[in-house]
Amino acid sequence: MFVGAPFRREFYARPVLVVARSMMGCHLVSDTESGRVVVRVTEVEAYAGADDGASHAHRGQTARNAAMFGPPGHAYVYFTYGMHWCLNVVAEADQVPAAVLVRAGEVIEGVETARSRRIPGKDRDLARGPARLAQALGITGDINGADLTKADGVLRLGAGSTPADDQISEGPRVGIRSATELPWRLWITGDPTVSTFRPAAT
Repeated sequence: MFVGAPFRREFYARPVLVVARSMMGCHLVSDTESGRVVVRVTEVEAYAGADDGASHAHRGQTARNAAMFGPPGHAYVYFTYGMHWCLNVVAEADQVPAAVLVRAGEVIEGVETARSRRIPGKDRDLARGPARLAQALGITGDINGADLTKADGVLRLGAGSTPADDQISEGPRVGIRSATELPWRLWITGDPTVSTFRPAAT
């Protein structure tokens, strides 16, 4: 159960890869009208902005990615494939468009609420993958730009059970066609909630 305070702005105002690694094992809390769900983060991907060919911000600011250019510690939520929402956490400094995509997690509170938002299946799959994670947490475009540092906010990130460095694996990001050589996907080694790696289709 999540009982701690959300991280302060300083947690996010660091290099995106540092933030990504620090998020492993943290508790992500969603409080919506339909109930609270808490997820222990088990998989993330880092995106470094203008210099990262795989980042949404690679070609500059748009209406879609504007949240990435704002202060750190805010949510960047985008719609993909015409059907799914995905959650990112904005990092680094204001006007530096870096973010961490939350790819997967273990639901540790609000399992029944998460089940009600997902198609029937195994509990390990409730938040296994970025689209499933957003569904389990009840995340939609309304949460885009939300401040994760507010104690009474709809979405918060706080301390959880931090894995040791040797329990964290690194590898290429999923489904991208640019900067495929960068090992900027991080996951807790052997955790059953981690999603399956899929390279981009050619």
